[in-house]
Amino acid sequence: MSYPQQLVDHLGQTVTTVCRCWLLRRRDGVVTGFTDHDMALTVKDVVCESESGFTASEAKQGLGLQVDSIDVEGALSSASITDEDIALGHLDGAAVDTFLVNWRNPEQYSHIASAIVGKIKRSDGRFVAELENRLRALDQPNGRFVLRNCDAELGDTRCKFALGPSHKSTGTVAGVRNCSTITAAGLSAFDAGLYDNGLLEWTSGKLAGQTVRVAHHSRQGSTVVLNLAAGSVQPEIGDAFALTAGCDKTFETCRVRFGNTLNFRGFPHLPGNDHAYSYATANGVFDGGPLVT
Repeated sequence: MSYPQQLVDHLGQTVTTVCRCWLLRRRDGVVTGFTDHDMALTVKDVVCESESGFTASEAKQGLGLQVDSIDVEGALSSASITDEDIALGHLDGAAVDTFLVNWRNPEQYSHIASAIVGKIKRSDGRFVAELENRLRALDQPNGRFVLRNCDAELGDTRCKFALGPSHKSTGTVAGVRNCSTITAAGLSAFDAGLYDNGLLEWTSGKLAGQTVRVAHHSRQGSTVVLNLAAGSVQPEIGDAFALTAGCDKTFETCRVRFGNTLNFRGFPHLPGNDHAYSYATANGVFDGGPLVT
């Protein structure tokens, strides 16, 4: 990092007037600013608000490729970051740039760190966000996992199954039981279970643009019920969605239901631990044949 000469001269004085400012860039392009000073400051043409009460923990920087982190705490307010923003995932993976600023002359500033928003905790009207440096990207799983089940998504470029009208539909929320259970209108023509493990994309309402996994698609009399993967924001009656059929990723389902075994992306012949640690028996079959057909 480098400091402008004016800021270097200021830091060399007996009394300094510096604070920290944060510019937060969400993945949707929205940029907001915050500061731990008691007045709003403008840095790089972004107004850094003080109402959030941003404070930061001690920052430690290590040598090597370890992931350094710092916690930033702030208040949840309708003017800056709301509880709903966090619940909707707007801050997940957001980029944060930290600046050291002379609050008497905000044009004297230096960029001192870049980070990505990691875990976020909420309680009592406040939040604590963990900022991790960019080495975090090296600490993520990459490549494929060797598993018996398929790791492709039904209908994607790796699965190659051609999804037709019988595998897609649209509907609206007819009733809301909780954040993860809704009743749906527009799905009465489809068999229960068709959308198990499928994807639901919200096309209207405050959740528009978000995609969630369907855990279970069932019928209760004439009512169609969708159990969604755990969510923290409740949809509203009338919200529209698009559904894509799901697959349980097993070799049998790929063969029987979709006839797509040539594109199966799992390893169905992989022996499990129980087989690896077993021993030969008189009535066992040990011909090297496939474990599934």
